[in-house]
Amino acid sequence: MDDVELLARMVQCEAGGEGDNGMKAVASVIMNRVRITYGEYGRVAMTLSQAVYQAGQFNCATTTLGGAYNPQNLYNMRPTQVHYDIANWAIAGNRLTNLGQALWFYNPYSPNCRNNFPSNVGYFVIRIGNHCFYNPTSAYAST
Repeated sequence: MDDVELLARMVQCEAGGEGDNGMKAVASVIMNRVRITYGEYGRVAMTLSQAVYQAGQFNCATTTLGGAYNPQNLYNMRPTQVHYDIANWAIAGNRLTNLGQALWFYNPYSPNCRNNFPSNVGYFVIRIGNHCFYNPTSAYAST
């Protein structure tokens, strides 16, 4: 699967119901991980595929969760043109301006986003749809 197809499937899987900005935010996080030059992600010259498939990072990149089949995985996605357009947009270097350099996101399944994620290597920057997004702190550099 090429990079555009992989990112389009991840966008649909992770944020398909979050509107254009939600999908762009998820694509931005994935591409930020590919392009960062320091910390855990920066120590490894990551390709898009390596960023997506890094163990324990994205539920959509695995077919099993907690020992059970995960039906919401990227292999079951059928991206439409909007997903490909967002993937191409992010691969071209575009980012949402209000997102910063976010490296993490998660759905808290509550109205509140925690201030730090995970631990103190990320700080809350914005909520888009159901997802909370986090920029790296200075502590991230030593991860």
